[in-house]
Amino acid sequence: MSERQTASEPKSAGYARPEANTRKEKDRPWLMRTYAGHSTAEASNELYRRNLAKGQTGLSVAFDLPTQTGYDPDHVLARGEVGRVGVPVSHLGDMRRLFQDIPLEQMNTSMTINATAMWLLALYQVVAEEQGADITRLQGTTQNDIVKEYLSRGTHVFPPGPSLRLTTDMITYTVARIPKWNPINICSYHLQEAGATPVQEIAYAMSTAIAVLDAVRDSGQVPQEKFGDVVARISFFVNAGVRFIEEMCKMRAFGRIWDRITRERYGIEDPKQRRFRYGVQVNSLGLTEAQPENNVQRIVLEMLAVTLSKDARARAVQLPAWNEALGLPRPWDQQWSLRIQQVLAHESDLLEYEDIFAGSHVIEAKVDALVAESLAEIDRIQQMGGAMAAVESGYLKSQLVSSHAERRARIEAGEEKIVGVNVFETTEPNPLTADLDTAIMTVDPANEARVVAGLHEWRDNRDEGRAQEALAALKATAAGEGNLMAATVECARAGVTTGEWAWALRDVFGEFRAPTGVSSAPVAVTAEEGTPLALVREKVARTAEELASGRLRLLVGKPGLDGHSNGAEQIAVRARDAGFEVVYQGIRLTPEQIVSAALSEDVHCVGLSILSGSHAELVPDVLTRLREAGAYDIPVIVGGIIPNGDAEDLKRAGVAAVFTPKDFGITEIIGRIVDEIRKANKLDPLEVPA
Repeated sequence: MSERQTASEPKSAGYARPEANTRKEKDRPWLMRTYAGHSTAEASNELYRRNLAKGQTGLSVAFDLPTQTGYDPDHVLARGEVGRVGVPVSHLGDMRRLFQDIPLEQMNTSMTINATAMWLLALYQVVAEEQGADITRLQGTTQNDIVKEYLSRGTHVFPPGPSLRLTTDMITYTVARIPKWNPINICSYHLQEAGATPVQEIAYAMSTAIAVLDAVRDSGQVPQEKFGDVVARISFFVNAGVRFIEEMCKMRAFGRIWDRITRERYGIEDPKQRRFRYGVQVNSLGLTEAQPENNVQRIVLEMLAVTLSKDARARAVQLPAWNEALGLPRPWDQQWSLRIQQVLAHESDLLEYEDIFAGSHVIEAKVDALVAESLAEIDRIQQMGGAMAAVESGYLKSQLVSSHAERRARIEAGEEKIVGVNVFETTEPNPLTADLDTAIMTVDPANEARVVAGLHEWRDNRDEGRAQEALAALKATAAGEGNLMAATVECARAGVTTGEWAWALRDVFGEFRAPTGVSSAPVAVTAEEGTPLALVREKVARTAEELASGRLRLLVGKPGLDGHSNGAEQIAVRARDAGFEVVYQGIRLTPEQIVSAALSEDVHCVGLSILSGSHAELVPDVLTRLREAGAYDIPVIVGGIIPNGDAEDLKRAGVAAVFTPKDFGITEIIGRIVDEIRKANKLDPLEVPA
């Protein structure tokens, strides 16, 4: 179960209320974090120090997409992405500036980093050493869960086998050298956002943990008598959605299953080593652009699900800001989220009592059901060969795409209600968003050029011979069977850059494109006569007939490094079900690749999905390339987290339509795409409603 203090019951003198006798010394508060980082290492350092001064008790570092995916800021795929969704860290100098005047020996730092986790931990260790820290006292977490990257976030780089080796090497290194560090955060958070049910979230996370622990055990790098130390450092990072009871029961089920797996599969006898240790970020993609003020109560409810029950209480919590569906939160917005945690922990009596749900037959029945169903799904995955095999076969991805499609269908049908989106949509003017330009923070477009210039200066001033020797040693180790961590730490000390480290390993391991799950996803919305989908199918068929094209063809593309593909996948699946031939090549494409595919596949429309904020750079590039090729009759539509002002700029540049999270009706969007195809080809509007 979750970590908690034990204490004797306090004595009372004189008259006291009866319930006072049931109280014990307060449970200690959980670590309070805000997920933060943007623009540059200097700007992020200033933000961290401000947040710590406001009472934040740990750091949670958001890295930008080039850093997460192993590219330097001057790579073509990094264009428009530098400093957008996190801080760029290209080398040791950036890491020094990121933590300047923050004593790392006294800090608990979480780093949301996966494919390049080994590299960022090496940089962190070297900076700590330069500060004079004893690295055996460093505390924190590297997320380092590559499986969910293949399934949901898309920041993977290497194939599953080499990725698991990197994870194994990090775990064995930290257990021996940095014993208080959590080298992996098995992460079910993004699985839920990709459509996972509670059973899938538990089963897929536990299957990942089994794959990791089996790999560490089988590597021979840890003696059997020390394997309990490995299990004790495995932590989890979990999502908490708005279904309060279900989410709390999910956490209790997680704890029971983990206790069983570690005891029965790995023979861990010490209950402390079997403890289910987890942190939480409550649901971000469940926040709404429509009536965003409602997000505050959503955040509070989701936090209660992982704090109210003492036997399943998170030991670290970070909350999103109310306006994350609109854009990048400002420091004030992050402060508001921190204050929500502080009020609950310090003003309420939550921490004064034992578990208030113990003995509830409702809770126990739900937990028992989740445990049974999750264990059955774990067994199914093990019969396939484990989590890695289920990734490579496409099973896990197709299951998530299907679950997500079913949920979206329930929302569109009104069966699943979202206040302000598909029910209670009437609203008063919102003073919080009266001026949208000031309701979110924007990144200076000139920031990227400054970061690139700093990178070039770093390369010019380093010891080039030492850097190349370190890279050669890294590649030699990768080609063999040795632990990669020592060679990676030497690369950090030698001034190697993030992109150079990743490319050295790409040369040995290759790259991996994960299955999209789109082609195998079943139909989630019926198309019986008179339904909205049937009407759109009629529009698609009639338009294809008028264009004499056989079938309408839609290219769904994700330019840049944004790997959040959930929305793109749902558009692709629904377009397929509406009769389109869909060209979807997954994530991480350049504008040049997208235009080349559009021309070679002779598509009728290009749909671009971007959630990272790089739309202002990348979308005009696609438009320009299409025009240069003479493809004026191919409309371009865009979807993502796009502020109103940016949306108007894109339309003026030639984008046919812009869709944001408030446009939840996917069938309606597909109908709009048909309308734009007809308009671009100078066909009369159809009277078929959709």
